Amino acid sequence: MTDHPPTTVPHQLREWLEWAVRCEASDLHLIVGYPPVFRLHGDLTEYSGSPLLADDAETLLTAICPPGATERLNDQKNVDFSFDVTIDARRVRFRANLFHSGRQLGACFRVIPSAIPDLDWAGFPVSLALRLSALRDGLVILTGPTGSGKTTTLAMIVHSLNRQGGYRIITIEEPVEYVFPRAANSVVTQREVGVDVLTFADGLRSGLRQDPDVILVGEIRDRETAQITLSAAETGHLVFTTLHTRDAKGAITRYADLFPLDSQSHVRAQLALSLRAVVSQRLLPGVERGEKRNLAVEVLWNTHPVASAIRSGKVEGIDNYLVTGRAEGMVTFDESVRQLLLAGKVTRSIAEQNVSDTSLLYR
Repeated sequence: MTDHPPTTVPHQLREWLEWAVRCEASDLHLIVGYPPVFRLHGDLTEYSGSPLLADDAETLLTAICPPGATERLNDQKNVDFSFDVTIDARRVRFRANLFHSGRQLGACFRVIPSAIPDLDWAGFPVSLALRLSALRDGLVILTGPTGSGKTTTLAMIVHSLNRQGGYRIITIEEPVEYVFPRAANSVVTQREVGVDVLTFADGLRSGLRQDPDVILVGEIRDRETAQITLSAAETGHLVFTTLHTRDAKGAITRYADLFPLDSQSHVRAQLALSLRAVVSQRLLPGVERGEKRNLAVEVLWNTHPVASAIRSGKVEGIDNYLVTGRAEGMVTFDESVRQLLLAGKVTRSIAEQNVSDTSLLYR
């Protein structure tokens, strides 16, 4: 991926983006009729000043659209892209989503950390990251709601593989967020949907002809992408991707549901063979308002009993395997949240809201 020059940003928008960076906000929301709104460690905070006017929103937001983005915005009513801004003498990357609402233009900007975070900062289990990065092939799915850190987790794992050396890594993203630095004896190609390639499926299809060892698919949204991803995992590639599901079990159901009923049995058989793990994430508020949020994870490894449940379509049994499979590395959300509570990182109230059985917190 080429290193693009910083984007020229209108003064008012630059002020808000700078404030977001300096206050460690994760997102900036610009909605007509509201003042700028920032998300600070999970909480929404309004910026001082007047509500945004429709004409101002149009002027500010269209000014930063890269070539082709304005046309996609007009045609599709939404557009995603990333851009760099120089703030305090350093390059800061943002992901932008521009959209129409009530015939007015709005936007959400995600602040991308200038460097790929380390595992300790993110709260992601080091042992789990090492086990995932040691896989030679197969499919790894990251799930969780929007803003739960899925992209960051994948970036940390792929960054680790890149630094180890010996890997040809291809990513297909919309848009490209973290930019992987050059590392000795590894080659990384990052392709952005809508800029470098038309669709995730097209990027995957052509990527398989580029001698990949590791493929990162930013998100699976359709049947074609899901099918090519499975095929890539079956043919000796290590594939990482994301789905929007509530838990690990939901990822299995969601994947199969992307296909017609008459082919779901075959897809489940492919998943049972190729799936290696599902990691589901949530970010929970800290004890004090404004503190950094804490990562809770559910980890499902595709053991023989799990593969059998996937193949037969009896996914309800997976919950039991999660509970009884601790020796195989399984982790339930309940146990992860319990550990956060015991460490004093979340309140009792937050913990109780995020477990299926509150009695498990006090064993």
